[in-house]
Amino acid sequence: MKLGLIAGNGRFPFLVLDAARALGHDVTVVAVKDEASPELEAHAAKTPTAAVHWVPLGHLGKCITTLTDAGITQAVMAGQVKHTKIFSVVPDLTMLSVFRRLRSRNTDAVIKAVVDVMREHGLELLDSTAFLAPLLARGGVITQRPPTAVEGADLAFGYRMADAIASLDIGQTVCVKDLAVVAVEAMEGTDDAILRAGRLARGAFSVIKVAKPNQDMRFDVPVVGVATIEVMKAAGATALSVDAGKTLLVDGEAVVRAADAVGIAMVGRP
Repeated sequence: MKLGLIAGNGRFPFLVLDAARALGHDVTVVAVKDEASPELEAHAAKTPTAAVHWVPLGHLGKCITTLTDAGITQAVMAGQVKHTKIFSVVPDLTMLSVFRRLRSRNTDAVIKAVVDVMREHGLELLDSTAFLAPLLARGGVITQRPPTAVEGADLAFGYRMADAIASLDIGQTVCVKDLAVVAVEAMEGTDDAILRAGRLARGAFSVIKVAKPNQDMRFDVPVVGVATIEVMKAAGATALSVDAGKTLLVDGEAVVRAADAVGIAMVGRP
């Protein structure tokens, strides 16, 4: 089966590429220029090879023709593109048609409109975690250390706030200290929100990262990796909650080991 991979930044595209090739898929990669890792090309050259095409952000028409010319009818989006790029993107005519459909330019609205245009050109977008089910967070306490009573109270308090901002498509992460919201994620992304919380809290705090109430698993799936743990350590965060079955641990058990090594408690909300 032929499969298209639309790659943004991070390790997510590497994981999907490896899993798809292991299952015998003939993969064609459309890598978003200045977002996807330059190392992706060398990785794709490994046997079995996968063709890589670099496409500037906003050139949706070229992305679609690259995939359809390769005989592809199904594709996966993997990796993020900084939402702030929407202010500087130079769209082609196909992307302009997407913008004309929008009533707002939040993440879901933009990507859903892109998906609609892709479908009109015969491209079906698959669940982005379809090849990586073993890397989805499990429920319950994930690390050796469970949250303390104080951390548990902050996590429980933060769920309502995080669910609210996620439902509004503002962000998917909140940081809480002593039953007060210290930072709310927006366009800056999870890491910057955590670092901002560290500057404000000046001590231990908890991080709550949630899926959207009606999370579309084809795109914008919550992702946590070793880098997230490193940012939390630098900021002084001591506990992390993610949504079980909806959050991708891109480094697998290495994320858990990293959290254990620095004493961070991690749980999966059922």
